[in-house]
Amino acid sequence: MIIGVPKEIKNNENRVALTPAGVAEFKKHGHKIYIQASAGENSGFSDSVYTTAGAEILPTIEAIYDIAEMIIKVKEPIASEYPLIKKDQLVFTYFHFASSEVLTKAMIDREAICLAYETVEKTDRSLPLLIPMSEVAGRMSIQEGAKYLEKPMQGKGILLGGVPGVSPAKVVVLGGGIVGTQAAKMAAGFGASVTIMDVSLARLRYLSDIMPSNVTTLMSNHYNICDAIADADLVIGAVLIPGAKAPHLITKDMLKLMSPGTVVVDVAVDQGGCIETCTPTTHENPTFVIDGIVHYCVANMPGAVPYTSTLALTNATLPYAIMLANKGWKKACNENEELKKGLNIANGKIVYQGVADAWGLPFEEVSSIL
Repeated sequence: MIIGVPKEIKNNENRVALTPAGVAEFKKHGHKIYIQASAGENSGFSDSVYTTAGAEILPTIEAIYDIAEMIIKVKEPIASEYPLIKKDQLVFTYFHFASSEVLTKAMIDREAICLAYETVEKTDRSLPLLIPMSEVAGRMSIQEGAKYLEKPMQGKGILLGGVPGVSPAKVVVLGGGIVGTQAAKMAAGFGASVTIMDVSLARLRYLSDIMPSNVTTLMSNHYNICDAIADADLVIGAVLIPGAKAPHLITKDMLKLMSPGTVVVDVAVDQGGCIETCTPTTHENPTFVIDGIVHYCVANMPGAVPYTSTLALTNATLPYAIMLANKGWKKACNENEELKKGLNIANGKIVYQGVADAWGLPFEEVSSIL
């Protein structure tokens, strides 16, 4: 198969979808790989390293899309890429369709095969291609939250871990999945007083067992959320419903419960956000203030640490990408239930229920295109 890796062009997206080691693995299986010039530079991989591994370098993004049977990316295509995508071209990337009706309709119109990292799912319900970036984003949410609690950043001027004789900051984490667990670990490591909330009692029991003593578990419901955020200094939104919009756990009216300078970091913003007032921001302009509350809503947080993120992501995606290249997408999805669940749009049809529900569009069973 002919594999194409374009340079990411979303604002401050510095990751690349394939490492030189990945190129070498594809070559072992007899595939041809084209990398757009300078695609890996911001992740620490020069064009010469790719050519040594066996890739060919093409100068433009247009050339990559034109030649490739399978496009491997990191983030969803943006508007300037839509016309480049061909009918029946397999695009393997993070799509997060439930957060963008425009993107959803564009991929339907292009009749591309859209296989989304974030909905590839194992039998135990885990999301193997979302986990590595969730781990990065969860840890970064505390790093960024701590920074924006500083007074020059319009925060309260509170040190996350406090000092002897001064209380540490209070951190509330909404969601006990991968993002929430990593956020709570990091906040606890800083010395903050942490409350992590979830709707699953079994998950809360598990978290109670593994977390240090400065982490408290709490059942997630409207009453408890209102109570917890009232004296919080940093709130992390870490809720995920695979392939669907995140629910709004904090509404605009609830901001009034929080004191000015409180920071909210909505890691779920690329799935619509679990804080109603959050809209996607960029690494260039990461925050805005509503009702005195500092909102950090960068939709591609791991893009700020591209070396770590690229290696973590490709460690997870490469085996699936090689399976797709070796067998073709139809055979691979028929033989592998995990990949089948990654199919979101194919042949102009939505084949993932959460995406259809998000925009009130027709849904087709995935079996109809396989």
